[in-house]
Amino acid sequence: MISLLAIGPEGSPIPAQNFEEERRRMVAQQIERRGICDRRVLGAMREVPRHEFVPTAARARSYRDQPLPIGFGQTISQPYIVAFMLEHLRLRSTDRVLEVGTGSGYQAAVLSKLVAQVFSIEILDELIHRATGDLQRLGYRNILVKCSDGYQGWPEFAPFDAITVAAAPDHIPQPLIGQLREGGRMVIPVGDTFDQDLLLIEKLPGALRKRVMCPVRFVPFTRKGGN
Repeated sequence: MISLLAIGPEGSPIPAQNFEEERRRMVAQQIERRGICDRRVLGAMREVPRHEFVPTAARARSYRDQPLPIGFGQTISQPYIVAFMLEHLRLRSTDRVLEVGTGSGYQAAVLSKLVAQVFSIEILDELIHRATGDLQRLGYRNILVKCSDGYQGWPEFAPFDAITVAAAPDHIPQPLIGQLREGGRMVIPVGDTFDQDLLLIEKLPGALRKRVMCPVRFVPFTRKGGN
């Protein structure tokens, strides 16, 4: 093992933060211990370096059990919630997944370890530029990102095997339902600023099955023009 040292204010060596160990501990204590058992999801979250998607000022808190600010009024989701949402999508390695709300790019990176192709939409130009740069720098190649209104989905590449939404609208966007393949699943927070539920939606032949999984608190869903 190589230990990197920094020099403290008095000239004494200070051990560098061991992000790899913190990441293993995050998965074991925050995620696996709380009931997430999908081995592929657990493996992906052990592998993807969350600290690389967190602004420098918050990097020391990268593996804590909390969302963190990433600027522009947005957050990187709590690790447990990311794992919880992905486990309920029941992803396969051949799946094509739509992500609404790229944000930092972290969840897209985790998804990329689980599926064949990730299509990620973000409405804020500043976040798109940063996330795209980080994903390219870290070598994630099966993620396609665009700046757009996520309410409308990405019809050119539909249907999708699964859809995950990382911001809360006050209702389920019908275009996303239309772009989910039959047999597919979507996880989406729905509600207002103070009262949201995370829903699991399954598209069955001729019907939708909806299930409330848990209360959550996501940033509000942003539309072009503020609508």
